[in-house]
Amino acid sequence: MKAVGRGADLGCESIQIFNQSPRAWKPTEYADEDFAAFNEAMADSTVEAVIIHAIYLINPATPEKELREKSRDSLIHALRVGDEIGAAGVVLHPGSRKQDELLPALQRAGEMIGEAIGESERCPVLIEQMAGHKGILGHTFVEIAGMIEVAGGSDRVGVCLDSCHLFAYGYDIRTEESLGGVVDELDKEVGVDRLGALHLNDSLEALGARRDRHADLGKGEIGNDSLAVFLSEPRFDGLVATLETPGKDKKGASKRDVTHARKLRQRGREERGLPSGT
Repeated sequence: MKAVGRGADLGCESIQIFNQSPRAWKPTEYADEDFAAFNEAMADSTVEAVIIHAIYLINPATPEKELREKSRDSLIHALRVGDEIGAAGVVLHPGSRKQDELLPALQRAGEMIGEAIGESERCPVLIEQMAGHKGILGHTFVEIAGMIEVAGGSDRVGVCLDSCHLFAYGYDIRTEESLGGVVDELDKEVGVDRLGALHLNDSLEALGARRDRHADLGKGEIGNDSLAVFLSEPRFDGLVATLETPGKDKKGASKRDVTHARKLRQRGREERGLPSGT
């Protein structure tokens, strides 16, 4: 409930939460009363949507039996919590193959996602596109498409795009034309209808650096002009979007950051000749 209140205080219309400690395996056990209280808090607030970020320890691509079981159980738990609170999705890092071959790792990741969906009811898995650092899966749309196919092609498997990750991998999102080409490629390989959420970040690293280092909006290599382009892409309309910027003293986004993001989107829409939007 604190997350809902904090999101409302910041002026957010959507929030991202962890369903448990992001760096521990022990799941938080919730009672029906907890879910009811959360849903009531959402109904009484200005926050309209919530997404869950799966814990960082999950590795869907692992060949290790114990880690695989822990990862699978944790993802199922997150999805079941998502079912109860009406989450728009569980954002999932697709894992690391380390020194293993790519295709078997994609197979394992896709199979785990499919298994987790089978043990939950409604909440989607949103595979996060990654920055391309060594061994990490999911930096290309082709890899994401492969995992979705192995998972069974369910409409409950989608994508979360992160502006920093896209840029760091080498997807040029700086102009209307180049961003449009990136979204066209996503549509070709995965289907833009599977796009379920956005993470908004600037990047400390240059285009194609393959290093995942977030910067505050307008303080990195992407910059305000290009973030305005990103936020106003028409095919992103209606998506759940959340800020993951470091913020002042590394304490996360502030109300000022939220307001800045909203102004960037409005500016981008005006420059595109689009109607005003929130």
